[in-house]
Amino acid sequence: MAQLHFDESAAPVQVSLEDGTKVFRTSAWAPPGCHGVGCGLKVFVKDGKLIKVEGDPDQPITKGRLCPRCMAIKDYVEHPDRLKYPMKRAREFRGRADKWQRISWDEAYGIIIEKWKSIRERFGKNSIGVFAGTGREASRYHFTMAQDVFGSNTAIQSISGWSCIIPRMAGMSWVIGAPYLEIDNAIGFPERYDSDKWECPKYILNWGRDPLRSNPDGLWGHSLIDMMKRGAKLINVDPRVNWLSTRAEYYLQLRPGTDAALALGILNEVIQSGEYDKEFVERWTYGFDELAARATEYPAERVAGICEVDAKLIKAVARCLIERPSTLSMGLAVDQNPNSIQIAHALLAIFAITGNIDVPGGVFLGQPLLMFQALQGESSVEEEPGEPEIGIGHDVYPALPAVANTPHPDIVLECLETGRPQRIEFAYILNTNPLACMPAQPQRWYEALRKIEFIACADIFMTPTMAALADVVLPVCTSLERDGIVTNNQASMHGQLGAMVNAIDRIGDTKSDLEIAIDLHKRIHPECTEEKWRDVESFLTSDLKPVRDCDITFPELKERVFGQYELEYKKYEKGLLRDDGQPGFRTPTGRIELYCSMLVSVGEDPLPYYLEPPLGHIARPEFAKDYPLTMTSGARRFTSFHSEHRQIERLREIHPWPTVQINPATAEKLGIAQGAWVYIETPWGKVKEVADLTPIVKEDVVSCDHGWWYPERKEEDLFDIWETSFNQLMPHRVVGKTGFGAPYKCLPCKVYRAE
Repeated sequence: MAQLHFDESAAPVQVSLEDGTKVFRTSAWAPPGCHGVGCGLKVFVKDGKLIKVEGDPDQPITKGRLCPRCMAIKDYVEHPDRLKYPMKRAREFRGRADKWQRISWDEAYGIIIEKWKSIRERFGKNSIGVFAGTGREASRYHFTMAQDVFGSNTAIQSISGWSCIIPRMAGMSWVIGAPYLEIDNAIGFPERYDSDKWECPKYILNWGRDPLRSNPDGLWGHSLIDMMKRGAKLINVDPRVNWLSTRAEYYLQLRPGTDAALALGILNEVIQSGEYDKEFVERWTYGFDELAARATEYPAERVAGICEVDAKLIKAVARCLIERPSTLSMGLAVDQNPNSIQIAHALLAIFAITGNIDVPGGVFLGQPLLMFQALQGESSVEEEPGEPEIGIGHDVYPALPAVANTPHPDIVLECLETGRPQRIEFAYILNTNPLACMPAQPQRWYEALRKIEFIACADIFMTPTMAALADVVLPVCTSLERDGIVTNNQASMHGQLGAMVNAIDRIGDTKSDLEIAIDLHKRIHPECTEEKWRDVESFLTSDLKPVRDCDITFPELKERVFGQYELEYKKYEKGLLRDDGQPGFRTPTGRIELYCSMLVSVGEDPLPYYLEPPLGHIARPEFAKDYPLTMTSGARRFTSFHSEHRQIERLREIHPWPTVQINPATAEKLGIAQGAWVYIETPWGKVKEVADLTPIVKEDVVSCDHGWWYPERKEEDLFDIWETSFNQLMPHRVVGKTGFGAPYKCLPCKVYRAE
């Protein structure tokens, strides 16, 4: 089914220069943070030390192009503040920077295992919580650490409403029957855009994403520019006028939070035109008539009033998307909205009825791969007598385990605070910094977590979360100091498979997250004889086995560095999607479910609908007087990945402080000048940022930086995290009916000078 291509003409993994310098080829991922594109690096090393990095022109996707974070990786790897050795302190000294004691790895493991045994015996296996973040390679080992190492089902992601990729995946899985869909940007072909199997999209609908800065979920953002050079035209939907918006054929600057209405308005125009793909609709979709009836409730003129977008633009965009092939890229704006499932549903319906699913240049339909397999299906952990029969929050939000068999993030906080339905008394925190990033109401999380019995954290730098909460610290090595696997378009086989190559000597006594998992597994499960747990090489080779038709070992991948996976188009016609081998889609009806039976089963409307932002001025007019502005957040910067890179001096020179973007007309009314420190306040909290006056946001809309803290300030003050952690502005558990999506991008606020 899948073909794996290697570039046999590319330079080998290691080249020695005349002066003794070795040049390694590798895939950059994380840490430091970058999403899973696997940008190609040439790493110059002498005597085991990093000299410099360059972009690798032989990397088939990025072709030598690098982001500022990769270019500054030497500063990151050699930063004097890196954690270099395991440390411990007594529980009563949490928050005390002067109480850390250096220890060996053996002692660190001994403490962790002793606490694990004691807490598991007293409170049950699911009292062991493993917390992880987003985007870094360690996310792939989140479930490995929870289920296989610690034997717990409590693998926790703390972002409110699981508002990061999971809502989109829910829509994709339930409507289309595939866990991930993405732009077809030819990454599976060695010839890339010159392949005769690929066709350039007529139009690219980029919805709520800034892929040039974020390379989101493994999408190589610059591929949009590559395709535009070949004739593709861009339609950009975003409350902010980013760089792509200025180059778009059509730009729709909608009111924050009104995405579902706009998507339904475009859908209605496509249907009313009568120019959709009637043959595809008849043969491959279910519930078109019901969808068409629902869409009539959203004529362009009504939607224009809701979204503050010209009705003529809505109609023009609909006419464009009728053309084939056209493609869709949807981002966090879909996830971070209580209306999330409905937004995804409406957008997918547009591309389904126009026949743009799984065709060259259309919306490519992926299949499960590696890290996302753990999110779906049954847990590998057997229940024990007396243990809860369902996961935390699954009784409140029964749709959750159908997409991600994890606890519900908001219910976890309540569980930590009350001890119901179960106690969580052990926390292992890897690749996440929740006090600075992700959860709503981080001070509540802080108070809840600091009361539990034991906390271990693994990271590269001392973070506010670690400084406040950790009893044991495990120092993690960077992506240049270890071996690993990178998968492009994380949930899809379509694309790239890359190796991270251990190119330099390790700084300090550090380990990778995978090495830590293997070490702990050997100590906790000495009876295990499974080959994958023998060493890193064996584990990574085992990790490659789920890739269809792939019998490559990790050492072989490491020698080749990069491979490209090519999948067939129109897999639904060939029986390549369903378990029974029959044509169709992996849904209960075997068709794309425009009328979604899964939504019916969880008590939700089977058709998409618009929900006014639940905390906006229309739904909550009482906020309008004291909080007259609308706030959005989450816009990406070239210089950071969420809360990472704040200590890198060269990157801080580019963007030294957290900023709030304000329209000049709004700033004039408020008496705020460029560069002034201001407070942004909501009914739930306030933070301090620098005013950046710019017309890229609408009047009375502000856009706040997130993920900020100050590594240069005192550890005992938690690096002043409470001064600047955006998530303090967020309410707890304001989520969609299914439990997905929270209003990170649409909140009432006020802004005033910080005196």
